Amino acid sequence: MAVFQLPEWAALAPALILAGTALVLFLFDSINPRSTNRPLLAGTAVAGSLASLAVAVWFTAAGVGATGIENYGVVDVMNGQFIVDRLALYFMIIISIVTALVAVASYDYLRDHTYQAEYYSLVVLAATGMSMIAASNSLVTIFIALELTSLPSYALVAILKDNRGSVEAGLKYFLIGALSSAIFVYGISLVYGATGSLQLEAIAANLGAAGEMGGLLGLGILMLVGGVAFKTASVPFHFWAPEAYEGAPAPISAFLSSASKAAGFVLAFRVFTTAFPLEATTAVIGVDWTVAFVILAIVTMTLGNFAAATQENVKRMLAYSSIGHAGYVLIGLAALSTEAGDLVMGAAMMHLLVYGFMNTGAFLFVALAEYWGVGPTFADYNGLSKQAPFASAAMAVFMFSLAGVPPFGGFWSKYLLYTETVNAAADNTVLLVLAAALVVNSALSLYYYSRLVKALWIEEPILDRDRLTQPTGLYAAIIAAAVMTVVILPAFDPIATAALEAAAAVVG
Repeated sequence: MAVFQLPEWAALAPALILAGTALVLFLFDSINPRSTNRPLLAGTAVAGSLASLAVAVWFTAAGVGATGIENYGVVDVMNGQFIVDRLALYFMIIISIVTALVAVASYDYLRDHTYQAEYYSLVVLAATGMSMIAASNSLVTIFIALELTSLPSYALVAILKDNRGSVEAGLKYFLIGALSSAIFVYGISLVYGATGSLQLEAIAANLGAAGEMGGLLGLGILMLVGGVAFKTASVPFHFWAPEAYEGAPAPISAFLSSASKAAGFVLAFRVFTTAFPLEATTAVIGVDWTVAFVILAIVTMTLGNFAAATQENVKRMLAYSSIGHAGYVLIGLAALSTEAGDLVMGAAMMHLLVYGFMNTGAFLFVALAEYWGVGPTFADYNGLSKQAPFASAAMAVFMFSLAGVPPFGGFWSKYLLYTETVNAAADNTVLLVLAAALVVNSALSLYYYSRLVKALWIEEPILDRDRLTQPTGLYAAIIAAAVMTVVILPAFDPIATAALEAAAAVVG
């Protein structure tokens, strides 16, 4: 059956497949709650993630969500509460990729864990919420999908019940997340009070009628920015990330820092481009909201990178590094005041896809080190390449790619983001400051990324290690992520095309 003959709700198939997979895992757990059948549980989660990925790629290739193609186009579901366009499919692909890598790696990482089925079901359920965020077209459905993402995430961070650090991290994450949700939902209520609408296009259409409620609307928008800042681990709502990533199981740290961050950014891209078109919103509230993202981008990338440079704990270094990368992607929102804003946003989306591979792979290498009983500091990683050369080579690829060193994928995505930002600066010279900050912070990041590479390949071990095992799942996920980080550079053209189409879906 051709894609356009399917019912409208079938356009949400990538998210629905993940939801069905989570329910299957829940059912299995209810039937056999003490099961530790890792091949079945991990295999189910991986199969569901790959099926979601395959359908999202198929829809993209078939032209779903693309405008100007006969018999295809944007698909509205539930009277426009959900919308499946190029933007939604692009981010569904990112989320499915990260979920599959995490599920494969967790096969070995959770070898002695009691709560196997709960773990995988929570991972897939959180991924379902992230995919629904990508397709949500109303502040109500966005908030529901956001909570569907957040609640499993809190439990996943604290799932190592015998580990005090994990439980403490989960509690802190929950408390800060509850505060963020309260701020976000209060912002939604203020926007509704000012415009009388919750659907994004309707909000944009009613901006002119806000009249004297411009201050109320401006406060609501500011609170929505705060909710986005929490979800993307941007300053000043970033301080949960180092605690949560350090205390959580390393695969969950990978999941939150990559897939959850992508979900936060697709929320921001859709809400601020669709509901609050710049010219109309500025006329009502008297302030250009892109200024907030200019400040957020500079402060977030600078604080993240400088904090990462001072860390001795590898997991915390990667956590602050992820904050720095959030600052890079925020440039895509900061540049929307220019005519080339769609190109800058497209470059930011390209970086998020590459980031999904290299950052997930880096955290999964930390998971492998934890599996071997390696300590948390840089010194504990000394000389690891002598016993694990392939995994250490993969980690070097991740580190240099995150720093933006050629010939890896991170170099090209950062290069495009920089050049598009410089080009857009013709309309707004403030963007030159953002471009300069991107270069300076990338140069700084090379310092702390290379520290870990030096520890792995140059430094002598501080103690003698026993022979290291080679867990199949962790190795497979790490090598797959490393290969894609390298291969993605010569194959960047289709990624660039998909990202620019995704940006044009909301900006154009």
